[in-house]
Amino acid sequence: MRDSVAGYPGSVRRSGQASGYLVALCAAAILSTTAIFIRYLTVGYHIPALVLAFWRDLLLVITLLPILILFRRPLLRVPRRLVPYLMLYGLVLAAFNALWTLSVALNGAAAATVLVYCSGAFTVILGRLLLRERLDWAKVVAMVLSLGGCVLVSGAWDASAWRGNVLGISTGILSGLGYAAYSLMGRSASQRGLDPWSTLLYIFVFASLVLLAFNLLPGHVLPGSATRPADLLWLGNSWSGWLLLFLLSAGPTLAGFGLYLVSLVHLPSSVANLIVSAEPAFTTLTAYLLLGERLVPAQLGGAVAIMAGVVILRIWASQDAASAASGSGSASGSARGSAKGSAKGSAKGTGTGGAGTGVPAESFATDR
Repeated sequence: MRDSVAGYPGSVRRSGQASGYLVALCAAAILSTTAIFIRYLTVGYHIPALVLAFWRDLLLVITLLPILILFRRPLLRVPRRLVPYLMLYGLVLAAFNALWTLSVALNGAAAATVLVYCSGAFTVILGRLLLRERLDWAKVVAMVLSLGGCVLVSGAWDASAWRGNVLGISTGILSGLGYAAYSLMGRSASQRGLDPWSTLLYIFVFASLVLLAFNLLPGHVLPGSATRPADLLWLGNSWSGWLLLFLLSAGPTLAGFGLYLVSLVHLPSSVANLIVSAEPAFTTLTAYLLLGERLVPAQLGGAVAIMAGVVILRIWASQDAASAASGSGSASGSARGSAKGSAKGSAKGTGTGGAGTGVPAESFATDR
């Protein structure tokens, strides 16, 4: 019985990691469709990027709130001391969603999705600096592959690409930094004891308010924002447009972001973010099939480099978990051996003490 109990923590750790990997990959597959929806809405309906981002966040709140009220009402309550943290997290989410939506509008669905995953490198570096997450060779290799892949996909090595699309490339890379910040704060939220779905609801509420403020800034100072308040109702009576926007919010956004936060309960932010880097492969295939977008060979090579980083990380994590479990088992065996030895020594000492002093062994043990 003791052996099975001693091995239990290692089993739980491996099970939790396996669940985290599976959830993160599911999140990647679901999130991959968001760029397709966004590209279709910005091209087909010419909706400004920040107006789309505002409605996307608001409609998620409108979808998730009644679900929690009906089925998980306790999740609506969060400690008051954590509200400022959630407000800051919502601000980060708003910035990320604004940059990401604008990047899709400027770069296309496939390229924008690959560019955002330079976040893998940012997350590894910031996770080490801010959350003291372990930095080892596998993460460094995955980080280098991620950055190299992003350079290939963006065409950043070519000076003409910067001259022709400075705003697009800059926005794409900044969206990666925003995603890294989102990942780190998601991991921090789980460490603070917040349920992922509570976190999701509150940060999207605050993000909606921030994006509304972005769109109402006078002078059209932000690219992709509303030029006048009436632009917030850009889709007007286009029911097909509103339906697509609702499906984007209630489907891939709610499920994708929610599952990603769930994966951060089981995995470090750097690992989860690098795993979700599988999203570009899904998006590239879908964009090719539905939108006719094509990546040139260099861009395809970049996508392969990013995916290779994910595979290396997964293999390393499996080996690391196995060695950790083996080490845990050896430590448990040593502990049991030490405990038996100590128990025998204590029994002998107690018997001698009792005999030498004329005091019953029970009484001697109690006095000690």
